[in-house]
Amino acid sequence: MEYVTRIVIIGGGPGGYEAALVAAQLGAEVTVVDCDGLGGASVLTDCVPSKTLIATAEVMTTFDSSYEELGIIVADDTPHIDSPARVVGVDLGKVNRRVKRLALAQSHDITASVTRAGARVLRGRARLEGMQALDGSRKVVVRAADGSEETLVADAVLIATGGHPRELPDARPDGERILNWTQVYDLDELPEELIVVGSGVTGAEFAGAYQALGSRVTLVSSRDRVLPGEDPDAAAVLEDVFRRRGMNVMARSRASAAKRVGDRVEVTLADGRVISGSHCLMAVGAIPNSEGMGLEEAGVRLRESGHIWTDKVSRTTAPGVYAAGDVTGVFALASVAAMQGRIAMYHFLGDAVAPLNLKTVSSNVFTDPEIATVGHTQADVDGGKIDARVVKLPLLRNPRAKMQGIRDGFVKLFCRPGTGIVVGGVVVSPRASELIHPISIAVDNNLTVEQIANAFTVYPSLSGSIAEVARQLHTRKSGAEV
Repeated sequence: MEYVTRIVIIGGGPGGYEAALVAAQLGAEVTVVDCDGLGGASVLTDCVPSKTLIATAEVMTTFDSSYEELGIIVADDTPHIDSPARVVGVDLGKVNRRVKRLALAQSHDITASVTRAGARVLRGRARLEGMQALDGSRKVVVRAADGSEETLVADAVLIATGGHPRELPDARPDGERILNWTQVYDLDELPEELIVVGSGVTGAEFAGAYQALGSRVTLVSSRDRVLPGEDPDAAAVLEDVFRRRGMNVMARSRASAAKRVGDRVEVTLADGRVISGSHCLMAVGAIPNSEGMGLEEAGVRLRESGHIWTDKVSRTTAPGVYAAGDVTGVFALASVAAMQGRIAMYHFLGDAVAPLNLKTVSSNVFTDPEIATVGHTQADVDGGKIDARVVKLPLLRNPRAKMQGIRDGFVKLFCRPGTGIVVGGVVVSPRASELIHPISIAVDNNLTVEQIANAFTVYPSLSGSIAEVARQLHTRKSGAEV
């Protein structure tokens, strides 16, 4: 009888379900253990819901900021856009019902794909039981909601349990007025005054979205600018846009507490100042879901942060145990989680595999404008990590941008001085998530600025700015003045 490799995957997010599809395709016997529904936080409470909400906000922003310039007439008695009343409004309850419906549908589609591939899906919470057996197998104990337990034997285990919102001790969410990012979709009415604590990607995305939907937003940032981990030029553009649209951006203002006062929320800052709003969204990071799983007892090394240590092919320090996604702390992106999961299965099952290369990862901040990046960064250049030439071209020069009323944004490329090989790029623009792809292809395939410059682009198009930046870098390569 032919032996079938047994794979147990703990967690049904992108790292887990993508790994399940690969392992099943390669002939393994696959069991996915999940407690919330396949798709994980990415589909159910994070990426899919937030980007669905942002899709509505994008329409609002486009209309509010461009309708007069583009010659659109609003034929009613609605006050001017500068007045307190809006030309268009939003039914947040309806928006959130759509958000939840789409997230649930996506989860069902993923479950159908995984089961159709031949994998078994178990609802429950799992933990590793002891060390590896003499035959190389491991035991995984699954506890269902009714308290019953089932023990699975696996030749390899993949941990893809994700993370959950970090909470401040004196600012615990109540799900009504003080919220984390998983709870905002339960709101039926738009927050009148929203305080967003945290100016990282999550905080910036929600602050921009709710500002566009009609809330008066205060963004509390402990750093000197929004998006401290992103390209500084891009962050400066976004902060300028936020302020211009009426957002109160409080830099170098660390929140220490938040409490309910009737139907209001008071947020206390570290310097003693108190700000008040109708609602508060806490976006202060995430904690990995690695507790209570028997990981360290099974030989899995955890970092001080609680994240699981992994190598470039997703192995942990325990033989036969792999990890993928946010629980590893490598790069909190669904695309990276999926790649880590696939790499783990390819590696264990003996298929061809390339180690994870984070310098080819493209990422996007879904604000308005969007900020997309790939490869080496301005910080790498400024810090001497890589020698590269840089050219930045504002979108104001782009004819398509002028036609569409786009005032903010730019394209920036980084290339090696001698060869002209493209090593990184930044796009700040509407739909930057789409425009970054040609730069990603260039970085992944070591293309030169000459090759990018010589490729045809549509005229007029926003992507034309990518070719124009490449032409400027190519010209500078030859020593000519630009």
